[in-house]
Amino acid sequence: MTTPWGDRALARFPEDPRDRLRAWDASDEYLLRQLAEQDTPLSGTVVIVGDRWGALATALAERGPVQITDSFLTQEATRANLARNEVAADSVRLLTTQDPPPERVDVLLVRVPKSLALLEDQLLRLAPAVHADTVVVGTGMVKEIHTSTLKLFERILGPTRTSLAEKKARLIHCTPRSSGARGTNPWPHSYALPDGIGVVSGRTVVNHAGVFCAERLDIGTRFLLQHLPSSRGLGKVVDLGCGNGVVGTAVSLADPEAEVLFVDESFQAVASAEATYKANGAPGHAEFRVGDGLVGVPADSVDLVLNNPPFHSHQATTDATAWRMFSGARRALRPGGELWVIGNRHLAYHVKLKRLFGNSQLVASDAKFVVLKAVKR
Repeated sequence: MTTPWGDRALARFPEDPRDRLRAWDASDEYLLRQLAEQDTPLSGTVVIVGDRWGALATALAERGPVQITDSFLTQEATRANLARNEVAADSVRLLTTQDPPPERVDVLLVRVPKSLALLEDQLLRLAPAVHADTVVVGTGMVKEIHTSTLKLFERILGPTRTSLAEKKARLIHCTPRSSGARGTNPWPHSYALPDGIGVVSGRTVVNHAGVFCAERLDIGTRFLLQHLPSSRGLGKVVDLGCGNGVVGTAVSLADPEAEVLFVDESFQAVASAEATYKANGAPGHAEFRVGDGLVGVPADSVDLVLNNPPFHSHQATTDATAWRMFSGARRALRPGGELWVIGNRHLAYHVKLKRLFGNSQLVASDAKFVVLKAVKR
């Protein structure tokens, strides 16, 4: 990536030489160029929110920024990209969306996230640290910035305007108010599950901002909950890509002897899963882990993996995440262990499962979804 302060070598994480997706886009370049052209004072506490793969943090590392992200993979990418450019790891302070934000923010740079709820949550959390002289600039591709995005900046921080578009990217300029109502943060949000989905029917789900389907149970998870393994003695179970944790909580309620590992690369998701588990008084044994799938889980140590894999990476459609999840599951499962997957019919996950496991069995299907099972031989 070419920046006003020199070129930066960048890669996504985990790095895959076959991956043609870049670790930055035109909105990152536009923001950096604007900061240089306007001679923006990058002094005091510089906070970068929503950096996708550490591109902004790496480019601005000499200013000692604070990066706030919901993504474990973003943090790992940032560390790797700093090392790739021979920048000291402690040049950037890495915080998660669950950590207390800095007490004062002098420059706030926001890479607009896909989730409007996550943007609202983070702006409300940072608002007390923003003062009248804080420089606030947001950036994103044109298709990511909507009227609702601008209204959030306006309501929470102050008067907001947008730039002209360049290479399908746009900037958001916000002038913070010196005081005034910031609004109450509505997150996390809870709701009751519907009937007809087994042991979790009518139970409470807790969603932190940005977690998939914060207002209601998505139809894919509903279908999986209706077809979970019903036997006791499930052993060690992984809710892989756990989201709000409703699937793993269902397992724990149905089989109190099961040991359930909730894992997701989203800090918001794992916090949601733990809150959902505790809200329902699940009697089993649970562990909550933020990480890259099943990396770090010992081989041949798991009896059952339940997975609803994403097929998007930010705005890009890709099966790379699903493939990593399936591969990780095969390594972590004991011989005879099972991977259960819920997915849209058109994604043809059965082909991938047969390549990895040598088998794939249809458990249930409807007009839109399939539940598949693969057994490690």
